Amino acid sequence: MNELILLVDDEPSIIKLARMYLEREGFRIQAARDGEAAVDAAAREQPALIVLDVMLPKLDGFDVCRRLRSANHPAAILMLTARDEDIDKILGLELGADDYLAKPFNPRELVARVKAILRRGEHGVKAGNASTIHLGDLTVDPARREARIGSASIPNLRTQEFDLLLTFAEHRGLVLTREQILQKAWGFDFYGQTRTVDVHVAHLRKKLEASSVKIETVTGVGYKLVVA
Repeated sequence: MNELILLVDDEPSIIKLARMYLEREGFRIQAARDGEAAVDAAAREQPALIVLDVMLPKLDGFDVCRRLRSANHPAAILMLTARDEDIDKILGLELGADDYLAKPFNPRELVARVKAILRRGEHGVKAGNASTIHLGDLTVDPARREARIGSASIPNLRTQEFDLLLTFAEHRGLVLTREQILQKAWGFDFYGQTRTVDVHVAHLRKKLEASSVKIETVTGVGYKLVVA
C-alpha cells in the first residue's frame, strides 16, 4: 500500500488515533496542526490523500481545501466535520473535497473511507480494458480515464466526476436513484448521505455545458443522462 497520508488536525489525540489505525494498514503518515502548515506540507510532501479537519488555527479546512484545489493539487481530500450538519458537508464538497466524515468518528470507518477513496483514484469503477463510449459530441474513455467534448478534453475532471460521468454514460437514458449512483459510481456506502451525489452532479453539469449531452433531474427519483 505505502501511500502517504497527510493528517491535519489541531487535536493531538485525533492525530495519534488516526495515525495508529492508518499505519496498521501500511500507510505512511505526515501530520500538520494548522491550516498554513497543511498547505505547505501538501505542496512539499505531495500526499495521495489529506484528512483535513474543518476547524483549524490560521486557516480553516475550507480555506485549505480552496487553496489546494485552486492550485490543482491532485491529492484526494477527506474532510472531518465537528458537527453532523449538511451545510458543512455540502460546502466542503463544493470546494472540491472528495468525502467527509463527522466527528467523533470510528477509526475503522476512517480507514474504510481512505481505502475507498484511494481505490477509486487508482482503479476507477471499471477495468482499464472497458470500451470507449460515444454519445453525441461526448466521448468517455475508461482506459485512459478521459472525457472529451468534440476533440477537446474536459479540463480538471476529478476522479469522482469521471466515475460519475462513466456511470451515467453506461446507463444512458436510464433513471438512476441517488443510492444506485453511489453504489455504481463509487462502489462505497456513503451511509445514506445522498447529498454527495447532488453536489457532484452540479459540478459535472457545469463541465458539460458545452456538450449536447445533459444530465436531467427526475423529480423524486434521481438523474439520467440524455443526448439533447
